[in-house]
Amino acid sequence: MSQPIPVNEPLLDGNEKKYLSECIDTGWISSEGPFVKQFEEQFAAYVGRKYGIAVVNGSMALDAAIVALGIGKGDEVILPTFTIISCAAAITRSGAIPVVVDCEPDTWNTDVNLIEAKITPRTKAIMVVHIYGLPVDMEPVLALAAKYDLQIVEDAAEMHGQTYNERPCGSFGAISTFSFYPNKHITTGEGGMLVTDDPQLAERCRSLRNLCFQAQKRFVHEELGWNLRMSNMQAALGVAQLERLDEFVARKRRMGKYYTELLADIPGLQLPVAHTDYANNIYWVYGLVLQDQVPFDAAEIMRRLSQHKIGTRPFFWPMHEQPVWQKMGLFVGESCPVAERIARRGFYIPSGLALTDEQMERVASTLRQVME
Repeated sequence: MSQPIPVNEPLLDGNEKKYLSECIDTGWISSEGPFVKQFEEQFAAYVGRKYGIAVVNGSMALDAAIVALGIGKGDEVILPTFTIISCAAAITRSGAIPVVVDCEPDTWNTDVNLIEAKITPRTKAIMVVHIYGLPVDMEPVLALAAKYDLQIVEDAAEMHGQTYNERPCGSFGAISTFSFYPNKHITTGEGGMLVTDDPQLAERCRSLRNLCFQAQKRFVHEELGWNLRMSNMQAALGVAQLERLDEFVARKRRMGKYYTELLADIPGLQLPVAHTDYANNIYWVYGLVLQDQVPFDAAEIMRRLSQHKIGTRPFFWPMHEQPVWQKMGLFVGESCPVAERIARRGFYIPSGLALTDEQMERVASTLRQVME
C-alpha cells in the first residue's frame, strides 16, 4: 500500500541536532541564549538589513510591526485581499482599518495598478505581501509610497531567498517580516523575524517583544507589549537552516521545474508563472488553479487527491469574504473577482523540501488520473 505524501515535510538533516545539543549541554534553552543574537544578525545580513528581531511567529511579527510604526485607531492600511488572515488581523487589532485590493490572475500577487485608487487622507501604510513564490512588483509600490508619504510594511513570510530585481525580499519595508513555520524554506518549528534599517524602530520592536520591560524599573510598565521572545533552541534550528538557504532555494526551483514538466500537458490546469521581468519563481508552494472549463472546484479535486493519500491545501480565502470581518461591518459591497475565483479554484500540491522525485511523479500521475 502506498504511503501518504504530506503537503509539506521539512529538511532537518544539517547541523540542527548539533546546535540543539549545544543548547541542552550548555543549559541555554530560553530566549537568553547566544543562538538568538546569532540568528538575528546572520538573517538580517542575508536580506540586506541592519537589524533583526526574532519573535515567536510571523503573525505576531506583523502585529508588532503595525504597533511599532504607530499605526492605530482610524488609520487605513492597504493590503491584498488574497493573503493569510494574519495580515488583516494585525491591522484591525491595532484599531486601524484594512483596505483591500484584488490580485493578478497569473502571479496571484497584489495588482499594483489598483492601489492608488484606494489611497485616502487616512491611509497610513501599504502592506505588501509576496505570495507563494513570486514577489510583488515593488517599483510602482515604492513610487506610490514616496508620492503619498506612506509607510511600507513588507510581509516576506514566504520569500526566504527570493529577490526583486536582484534586491532581497525583506529589504523594502520600513519594517519587513518573515515566518519560520515548518513549511517555509527556513523553519524554527514556530518563529518569525522583523527586520529594519531604523535603529529606533528596531529598539521599539525589541521592547514590544519583551513585555515593554524598562531597563531601570523592570516591572514598572509605561505601556503594554507582548512576550514574543524566540527561544535559543528555535534560533539554533534557524542558524542551521540558514546555512543551507541557497541550497534550499535551488532545490525548490528544481522541484518547481520538474513539476511543471510533469503537469504541462494536463488540460484544465493553470500552472505557476515560472518568472517575471523582475524575479524567478522560488516555488514556496506549487500552486494550481482549475481553469473555467473544469466542471468542479478545488475542494473536489482536493477530496479526490486525499482518497489517494496525496496531501493538499486550499488557496487563501479573500479577506473581504471572511465572516469575521463581515460581522465587524468591514468590506461592505467589496468585490475582488480575481481573488474570489482563485480562492475557489486554487490549491497547492505537496511542495516540501523533503519531497522526492518519485513522490512528485506519483503526485503528477494521480493528479492526471483524478482530473480525467
